[in-house]
Amino acid sequence: MRSLLLLLAAAGALAAENRDAVFSQSIAQMFPKLVEIRRDIHSHPELPNEEVRTAKLVADRLKELGFTDIRTGVAGTGVVAMLKGAQDGPCVAVRADMDALPIKELRSTPYRSKNPGVMHACGHDVHVTCALGVAELLAKHKDHVKGSVKFIFQPAEEAMPATFKGDWGAKLMVAQGVLEDPRPAAIFGLHTTASVQPASTTDEVTQYLKAGQIGYTAGVDNANSDRFRIVIKGRMAHGSTPHKGVDAIAVAAEAVMALQMIKSRQTNTRQPLVISIGLIKGGDRENIIAERVEMGGTVRTFDSKFRDGVIEQMHRVLKGITAAHGAEYEMEYRKTYPRIENDRALVEATLSAFRRVCGEKNVIEFSPGMGGEDFSYYAQVVPGFFFRLGVANEEKGFIHGGHTPMYDCDEESIKTGVAAMAAAVCDFLDRVRP
Repeated sequence: MRSLLLLLAAAGALAAENRDAVFSQSIAQMFPKLVEIRRDIHSHPELPNEEVRTAKLVADRLKELGFTDIRTGVAGTGVVAMLKGAQDGPCVAVRADMDALPIKELRSTPYRSKNPGVMHACGHDVHVTCALGVAELLAKHKDHVKGSVKFIFQPAEEAMPATFKGDWGAKLMVAQGVLEDPRPAAIFGLHTTASVQPASTTDEVTQYLKAGQIGYTAGVDNANSDRFRIVIKGRMAHGSTPHKGVDAIAVAAEAVMALQMIKSRQTNTRQPLVISIGLIKGGDRENIIAERVEMGGTVRTFDSKFRDGVIEQMHRVLKGITAAHGAEYEMEYRKTYPRIENDRALVEATLSAFRRVCGEKNVIEFSPGMGGEDFSYYAQVVPGFFFRLGVANEEKGFIHGGHTPMYDCDEESIKTGVAAMAAAVCDFLDRVRP
């Protein structure tokens, strides 16, 4: 019996390797068109919930590939499409986010942004291109698809709303039923990255995750990502008589420093925590004591109960400082993206696909990061695996981090993204029977 199981396992591995070889040939043929698509999207970036052109490009391309089951306008500008394989089986989902960031691009490439002040500085152009590549590949090779694949093209992952009301992005997609009819048995997503955060200091890696490499975590992948808005209220006075007023700027400055003390002196040092003030504005004129200062920032944690304690500590700090100076405060705090928790069984079962496609040494385990991503909303409903696609190339100058004006990707990474995602999807459908 044991010999039979070993023979069946070997036969399955050989079939997967043969499929990888077929896919590799097709990807090489598809690659020029994929680069064209990526550059088109990169040249025309759109902010969250404004991805009208990108959504049309996606839907039109899916129609060209023969998809007939396409839904548009999901959660605003989202696109969802279904591919049925040659055999009956379970459903698996692939997710790609479409939006860009309010950043001015500084690179002088032929495909640089044509929309002033807007840029694909987080690689979502590559995410969309990889998903379209997987859609094309599997549509050409339906005989290797033992089930169905739901492709989810999502708006507004980068949304940073001016108000604290309403849902957007993945949360709204889930609320509108994107994970139903049919419900996928698992969901995969990828994210470009140029940096490496290895789980072990003994890993033989450079500081960059290069094109051709993949990073992953099993279990917790990244942090709860929250937003807050604080208003400090003082009392206006002439700059020559500050004692007649309450200086909101001075109070805010003290509050910023005190909030940093929560991490350094008021919480368990074993609990990861980041409190960052990214926005501060106040005052009307150089010689007027400011009456009002507004601050905005983010809190990153791994543990939800610990996060609730941090919120209480923030209120305590702000209440004490403002009371001491005769000021007042308001704080709006929104728990936005929960942490991503990759399904451990799904990760372990998928790694063999990645290692076949990329090679053993090019599949690198990461430590959880403090970034946030709304893929977590999908992974709360069905088992999910969110992995990192290496895009760095030192010789070509692709070494800059995401959310910066010099960020760009080695387009060779698209081949890896398509091959790895397609292998992950097909391996899953091979393993899981209805």
